[in-house]
Amino acid sequence: MSAGTDRRESSAASDLLSAEDLRARLLAVGHERYHHKHPFHLLMHEGKLTRHQLQAWALNRYYYQSIIPIKDSIILSRSGDPEFRRAWRKRILDHDGAEGEPGGIEKWIRLAEATGLEADSVTAGRGILPAVRYAVDAYLDLVRERSFLEAVASSLTELFSRDLISLRIGALRQHYPWLESGLMYFTARLSQAPEDAAFALDWVTRHACTREQQDAAIAALSAKCDILWAQLDAIYYAYVQPGWPPPGALPAEAS
Repeated sequence: MSAGTDRRESSAASDLLSAEDLRARLLAVGHERYHHKHPFHLLMHEGKLTRHQLQAWALNRYYYQSIIPIKDSIILSRSGDPEFRRAWRKRILDHDGAEGEPGGIEKWIRLAEATGLEADSVTAGRGILPAVRYAVDAYLDLVRERSFLEAVASSLTELFSRDLISLRIGALRQHYPWLESGLMYFTARLSQAPEDAAFALDWVTRHACTREQQDAAIAALSAKCDILWAQLDAIYYAYVQPGWPPPGALPAEAS
């Protein structure tokens, strides 16, 4: 082996983040980019959204909820490790439900109904914003087309969701008490999300073995945060300011 090769390998090893540093970098992505800071969520938590704006949010977010088990099935199908598959398939049951127990999708439909929407209209996808469809479909593209490591790393937004959900439950109960019957989704995720995130974080930390892989995992998590943010951008633009929903979307609130 040449001296030049030795130097390159030594440099690559020195650039490799420790497990602790990689976790810190991933957590920093959430602090900076997670959608807990989006103006739409801030208005929600301050009790400043109308029923119609919450309907628009519940309807459009349903499209994202509906693809989560599809996303997880894609990830599952890409793994050759039985141990990984056994751990990951729980996510599909959490959202699709099992043995007569409602899953996350059905619970989200109940939330949409609590806002005043009809379940059949929600599941049919009528009125969903085109930009929301593009953003959600981009998430499926990410888990299909990028490396398996990046697909798993993109799920790490769950590291940040518990704090947001805890805040949201309190805010919704305080400002929109008529939503109480639809909060089952959030109460379930308080325990589901941290468990899922802990497994994925440990897996990513152990399998990102080069600095290039570590950087790819961080970038995948950033991309997922962008996807979540873009959905709220579309909802805010259509139903808050300036309030211009495109043709075919849920109409603007009657003045």
